[in-house]
Amino acid sequence: MQSSPTLRRPFARHAARSPRQRDWLFCALALCLAVLAAGLITPPAHAAENRLPEAQESRLRELARELRCLVCQNESLAESHAPLAADLRDEIREQISAGQSDTKIIQYLVARYGDFVTYKPPFNSRTLLLWFGPFVVLLLLLWVLWSFHRRGRPAARSAAAEEAMRETHEEFRRLKRQYGSDDD
Repeated sequence: MQSSPTLRRPFARHAARSPRQRDWLFCALALCLAVLAAGLITPPAHAAENRLPEAQESRLRELARELRCLVCQNESLAESHAPLAADLRDEIREQISAGQSDTKIIQYLVARYGDFVTYKPPFNSRTLLLWFGPFVVLLLLLWVLWSFHRRGRPAARSAAAEEAMRETHEEFRRLKRQYGSDDD
C-alpha cells in the first residue's frame, strides 16, 4: 500500500520554493513583526501631545478622583479604564490648559452630565431625599422599634380598670357561693 506524497509530507509544496522566494517571505515576515513590535512599544502620539506640566497633571488627578465615571460601577474617573472616562479626562485636561478653575470645570461637567458625575451632590430641592432620606428611614425604624417594645410591656392600669376588675372578681365569688362550686 503506497500513500500519496502529499500525505507523507504535508508541507512539501512549500519546500519546493526557490531560495529567493523564501528570502522575500522571510523579509516580509520580519517587517510585519517589526511594525507590530513598534506599535506595542511606542506610546500613542496623542498621549505625548496632551501632557500637561506636572502641577496641572496632579490637579487633573485630584479632579478625576472627585468625579464619577458615568459608565463604571462606582469608580472614579482616575480609576476607570473605560473609553468615556479617558475622554472625560482629556476634556478636563483641555479645560485646565485653558485656565479654567476647578469649580468651573465641575460646573461644566454637572451641566453636561448631571449631578451623578460628582461624588458630593449639591444640596438643592432635587436632592433633598438623598440628603435626608437616610435620617427619615432611621427615625421610622426607631419609632417602629419603640412601638413594638411599648406593646410588649404590660400597660399601666388605671384606677377605673382596677375598680372594674375588683367588681368582676366579687361578682364571680358571689355567683360561686350562690350556685356552688362544680370543682368539689
